[in-house]
Amino acid sequence: MEQLSAGQKLDHAFEELGKEKSISFELDLDTDAQSLKALDASSDPEPGEEMSDDIAELFSGVKANVTLQSKKPIAESGEKDYVGMSLKIGNKDGDLTEYRVVGDYTYIRSDVDAVGKAMGFPAPSAKDLPPGADGLKKVLQGQWVKINTKEFEKGTADMGAVPGAKPAPEPTLDAKTQQRLLEALRGTIAREVDFRTVDGKDGAERITATAPFRTLITKLFGEIRPLAKNLPMGMELPTDKDLKDAPNAKVAADFTLKNGELTEVSVDLAELAENAKVKKLGLVVRMVDGQTPTAPAGATEMGVDELLGGFGAAMMDQEAFSEDAA
Repeated sequence: MEQLSAGQKLDHAFEELGKEKSISFELDLDTDAQSLKALDASSDPEPGEEMSDDIAELFSGVKANVTLQSKKPIAESGEKDYVGMSLKIGNKDGDLTEYRVVGDYTYIRSDVDAVGKAMGFPAPSAKDLPPGADGLKKVLQGQWVKINTKEFEKGTADMGAVPGAKPAPEPTLDAKTQQRLLEALRGTIAREVDFRTVDGKDGAERITATAPFRTLITKLFGEIRPLAKNLPMGMELPTDKDLKDAPNAKVAADFTLKNGELTEVSVDLAELAENAKVKKLGLVVRMVDGQTPTAPAGATEMGVDELLGGFGAAMMDQEAFSEDAA
């Protein structure tokens, strides 16, 4: 009875969330620099390509805030139904980058110096930019710029395309296939996942879902394969042979409900690393009050050519300078 009750409560909570037309959540990578470096070392990187201390520190403290706003309930929304979205990524030192899609434009700002320093690629200075690159100068100064979304999508799609060739259709999922995928997911979870309910803080209820990872994903992809012909072109599903070496350690996910509403999900992934030095590796999603993405005032408009060509030229100059210095 507890298993059925917990599963039903989670199902209901996700159904209610899917009825919303706007959702906002915070995504937190719950880890530390030592665990990330140990995880990187276990992948046997090439000499000189090991994760640096700066990058490990950067990612260990990263948080992302996401908002999605649609004309329809989220569960029924396709790409064309979204009227606004935003993504802000930051750490303990402040915001690193942010973008918003509102109306016909995508708005972007970034702390280029902070990101470049952590990634080991110093940002070009304004003097390295070609004449007339006012928008790129604003980017380097951490100010808002805006780009026509359709023109940007067309410009990036044209990159590397064969002249005269028709653009490939955008991958989409029809409503019937989406529903069948959701049913496959629900069915697999109902059969393979163990649920346990415990009391949480401040009247909240916590449901812990546990399952062996390899068994869960093998069963799930087994349910999805009959739908492969309805999936977007280029989407290849792994075979059972591909998954046989996946770790089969048990993965636990904690779901926090308050008044029947989902407020937080946390997943402990440390066991999947199969590395004793990876002490802390989790993912936390916290639902926050809904927000409405708005267009920032004073954003400088950029052309696609300036965005795609200007930074490329600046980075080539930077590389040439580095080679000459060497």
